[in-house]
Amino acid sequence: MAEHKSDIEIARAARKKPIFEIGETLGIPATHLAPYGHDKAKISAQFIAEQANRPDGKLILVTAINPTPAGEGKTTTTVGLGDGLNRIGKKAVVCIREASLGPCFGVKGGAAGGGYAQVIPMEDINLHFTGDFHAITSAHNLLAAMIDNHIYWGNEQDIDLRRVTWRRVMDMNDRALRQMVSSLGGVANGFPRENGFDITVASEVMAILCLAGDLQDLEMRLGNIIVGYRRDRTAVYARDLKADGAMAVLLKDAMQPNLVQTLENNPALVHGGPFANIAHGCNSVIATKTALKLGDYVVTEAGFGADLGAEKFFDIKCRKAGLKPAAAVIVATVRALKMNGGVKKEELGTENVAALKKGCSNLGRHVANVRKFGVPVVVAINHFVSDTEAEIAAVKEYVSRLGAEAILCRHWAEGSAGIEELAYKVVELAESGQAKFEPLYPDEVSLFEKIEIIASKIYHAGEVTADKAVRDQLHAWEEQGYGHLPVCMAKTQYSFSTDPNLRGAPEGHIVSVREVRLSAGAGFVVAITGEIMTMPGLPKSPSAERIYLNDQGYIEGLF
Repeated sequence: MAEHKSDIEIARAARKKPIFEIGETLGIPATHLAPYGHDKAKISAQFIAEQANRPDGKLILVTAINPTPAGEGKTTTTVGLGDGLNRIGKKAVVCIREASLGPCFGVKGGAAGGGYAQVIPMEDINLHFTGDFHAITSAHNLLAAMIDNHIYWGNEQDIDLRRVTWRRVMDMNDRALRQMVSSLGGVANGFPRENGFDITVASEVMAILCLAGDLQDLEMRLGNIIVGYRRDRTAVYARDLKADGAMAVLLKDAMQPNLVQTLENNPALVHGGPFANIAHGCNSVIATKTALKLGDYVVTEAGFGADLGAEKFFDIKCRKAGLKPAAAVIVATVRALKMNGGVKKEELGTENVAALKKGCSNLGRHVANVRKFGVPVVVAINHFVSDTEAEIAAVKEYVSRLGAEAILCRHWAEGSAGIEELAYKVVELAESGQAKFEPLYPDEVSLFEKIEIIASKIYHAGEVTADKAVRDQLHAWEEQGYGHLPVCMAKTQYSFSTDPNLRGAPEGHIVSVREVRLSAGAGFVVAITGEIMTMPGLPKSPSAERIYLNDQGYIEGLF
């Protein structure tokens, strides 16, 4: 049974097929796959372009309640549902994000699913994979180097050193690099200025790669990146420094989606990896659109809870890419709902129906929120062995009162066989024609209004506060022609509020916007709220302390 095997043991025991065989199931000729070993490959840009006139399949979003230390299993459910749809005779493709090294070596966890619902090769996907994150890091930092180099050699663009907005990035949690002074050490090292690092997944280059339609669109968006401002307050773009061409060259291969397989040898595209708390939290548009041309159903995920990932999936990704989701799955666990009801982590193994019912308010809020986008919803109860019949029945009863259905899923332990019921329900919803997708707000309303709409309708906040400088900055961007852009909220994933300790479904709280950033290349404005950080730190006991190579050369402790 899966309960007696770790995720890594299950992954190692998998019977992988050569990646060319997986490509064949989607009609991708071997000549259009660039293999990285025997079990992963990139799909060529030419092949993708040739699929443009094919009809699209149905797009299914998997989202979740607010995450807790108890675990929810959104990626596991995404992979499991893809396998389940294939099991019932549907041609389905899974689309998920790549893993950041930050969480892998910080708080234990990866991005490849778990149990008998995983994408493989798990170790590769959770580590360097095909080098996409390294390419994004290099392209981002090339631009940073070119900014300082331009200033050093005379500053022809008259860049104001105090108003350089382009920071550096690395794909690791390192709080020491959040804020710093660079170019110290004398004249030969340039002009000292305040600087800092974000994690690679928060880079605008990551967002651009995930939202660009092709290589030409990629280069145009890279050129539109604002790196800072001149002394007259006019914007300086990456194209002004002639950096866009070289950046696109570094990203040429990274732009192409990665094909891998599930444990049940079904196709999965793993591409892009922005966090949903500090970025838009979705896999790449090019991977999703490619999958829609190749499969009848595409199952994709959006990061963290529906208040973050799903909202951004609908309001940013679907809006900008013209996607029309057919149905949404909201993942919940009995354990996490009890935690939302006030139960401590060490007591989650004990039945507590009263706390569970209290915690269901978090699930109810997410169901209502997703429906605001005109997308039909089904709830997946990701089963844990400690769940009791009374607790499962309580969740099902609660969801039925909302006019939806909650389905118990055992894919972690049983693979596709344990998620058939959900697969049939998703097909029913997707084929019903119920979906009438609309973003939450129109392009025309002001940037601050967009923030207020998200805060009130999704977070149920009572008020949004922001300093005059923040409001003036938003107004200035509107004057410059950026008012039509959507807003990407940077907020804690643990609560509807900006307080990570406020669980359940709080109302009337205050959302404080402390900073705004214009991602002109990606095509959105970032609103940073509360205490959220764009460069995380490592915990007191990082998982890196427990990761090593065993005597057989296998990786231990990664997952």
